[in-house]
Amino acid sequence: MSATSGSSVPRSRWVALGVIASAMLMTILDGSIVTVAMPAIQRDLGFSSAGLSWVVNAYLIAFGSLLLLAGRLGDLLGRKRMFLAGTALFTAASLLAGVAGSPAVLIVARFLQGVGSAAATAVSLGILVTLFVDRRERGTAIAVFSFTGAVGATLGSVLGGLLTDALDWHWIFFINLPIGLAALVVARPVLPRDRGLGLGAGADVLGALLVTAGLMLGIHTVVSIGSRGATSGATLGYGALAVILLVAFVARQATAANPLLPLRIFRSRSVAGANLVQILMVAACFAFQILVALYLQNVLGYGAAKTGLAMLPAAAVIGAVSLGVSARLNARFGERTVLLAGLVLLVGVLGLLVRIPVEANYVVDLLPVMLLTAGFGLALPALTALGMSGAREDDAGLASGLFNTTQQLGMALGVAVLATLAASRTGDLLAAGQTEAAALTGGYRLAFAVATGLVVAALVVALTVLRRPQGRPDAGPVERDRVAVASPAA
Repeated sequence: MSATSGSSVPRSRWVALGVIASAMLMTILDGSIVTVAMPAIQRDLGFSSAGLSWVVNAYLIAFGSLLLLAGRLGDLLGRKRMFLAGTALFTAASLLAGVAGSPAVLIVARFLQGVGSAAATAVSLGILVTLFVDRRERGTAIAVFSFTGAVGATLGSVLGGLLTDALDWHWIFFINLPIGLAALVVARPVLPRDRGLGLGAGADVLGALLVTAGLMLGIHTVVSIGSRGATSGATLGYGALAVILLVAFVARQATAANPLLPLRIFRSRSVAGANLVQILMVAACFAFQILVALYLQNVLGYGAAKTGLAMLPAAAVIGAVSLGVSARLNARFGERTVLLAGLVLLVGVLGLLVRIPVEANYVVDLLPVMLLTAGFGLALPALTALGMSGAREDDAGLASGLFNTTQQLGMALGVAVLATLAASRTGDLLAAGQTEAAALTGGYRLAFAVATGLVVAALVVALTVLRRPQGRPDAGPVERDRVAVASPAA
């Protein structure tokens, strides 16, 4: 890859980080900001109960299925070009979503938001790791990047509730417009220019079609489990077809002259292990965010704004840890050690929720859980560093797209599977004669128990797959495993 960034990049790389983080925050917010506004959207636009889920699903399907392709296209066509195009599309789609007057228009806008998010997010980490070569500076940059991802999902619930109650649901989309426009204006001069490798260096059209179709169908299958059931003919049929397409994609990558996803990237235990850990961890933690919000509203009777404020301590502690101390801890003890500590705390978070009562006291029963989410602020920056640690410069966009893809797969799996388990358990308890509040709580408890098991599994993978650092006690896996990345500075 050829980068011609000029001498101004070293002086402006922290501004560039701010641009990337702002765009990341905007896209992550949009994945969760609609959750507390969905009842208002349903009333205003006349969505059916089944159709309402597509306000979320349309975004997740487009975002999750296109990340890998967008990451590779960033390597081929230029990461800056992909970032600007994705941010522009996302901003325009946000305007369309805000003015939507029918369910069809809103679903199309949400799908386009997902496409734009995929294009911008897929290359963000690739840009970051080429800007920050020094290990400590890179650790700080990754901490900032992870901070936006970790806090953005929780802040989405807070802002969604406040904007919906204070104004109306349209403003959960309009809020993206000034952020997106500012990011576009600032990004153009500060992001490093890169020409990319050219389509001839890796234009695997067949591979792109196979993986995009496989991921799109697979994510559609997962997010539809709640309405169709896990054992329905449609679920099993679509799921089998998705698996066939993805297996065909892997076979294609093993033989293609210019593969979309060079399988060599999985030779790095850090890359392979980090992506597997992420699927398990994010599945549990994203479900935590959704299910706790549902518990607060459906069992405790909180309104949208109060629910958002109740989740605010989690956002605050995750932000303080990921932005304030994670980089120093990673540099001192190594990413693997910090990741393990974070996962242990997350086991505590979900383990406490297994015993959540029907009539909970927020300070006694929920606030300690919110504070223990500091574990996510420790785990995500360490995991991000490990996920990018084995990427060569010409694969940085691909590794970034892969890491973001596994994050989206974890989110989709977590919500679909755990929400389905909770609903099934609730139905059984209602049939047994329990009150609605008790039945809902019983369903959430089961989901939290399964989520606890997922984080325990992530902890086992981290212990067994990710290598212990060799050499200096404070040398983390990134320094040991990474291939030197050339600075984009002239």
